[in-house]
Amino acid sequence: MSPRKPAALGDSETLPAHLVAAAERLIASQGAAGLTVRAIAREAQVADGVLYNHFADKEELIALALHAHVRTVEQSLPALPAEAGSGELEDNLRTYVTYGLALHLAIIPAFAGLLSRPTVLTRFAELENPVAQGRGLRAELAAYLRAEQTLGRLSATADPDAAATMIVGACHELILPHLFHGTPAAEIEFPPGFADHLVATCLRGIAPDQA
Repeated sequence: MSPRKPAALGDSETLPAHLVAAAERLIASQGAAGLTVRAIAREAQVADGVLYNHFADKEELIALALHAHVRTVEQSLPALPAEAGSGELEDNLRTYVTYGLALHLAIIPAFAGLLSRPTVLTRFAELENPVAQGRGLRAELAAYLRAEQTLGRLSATADPDAAATMIVGACHELILPHLFHGTPAAEIEFPPGFADHLVATCLRGIAPDQA
């Protein structure tokens, strides 16, 4: 006799997808660090052992659920600039900064506490990047800047990869230290004008003004 289908499982949903979705909901509400097989099974309305019929171990399931969570967050954010050459470069970069801040604010809490569980992080890193069409935000921004450079809207001597690292790294740095100190994501505040100042510094640098 085949195992009974969970009452919460939709007609078109597979059991592995159902388990990933259950784990994703828990990650979104409480993070991944303390997630247990029992909690996931209870959320999915299945027996504890069912998880091991479809995944190598708990770490694989959590990595897949983290991936799904990041993808869900990314899809909920406003779109990034469609293509190089459209709109004002400064406005487009500000959009990237705003996007980066919102993305990191939403997803970093889910990863808090996972440094002690490197297997989960390794499994997650092996999956296709769920952000910015699979390339990741830094790579997506670098590609955008290279395209603007080709169109002549960015200095020919500029380093798009360095600029993208500076912008995305600044978004990350603004949020991560707060989480190390236990600050809830909802209480993290950004400095006034942060996006404007970061974009201006990226575009015009910090060298003395020319006379």
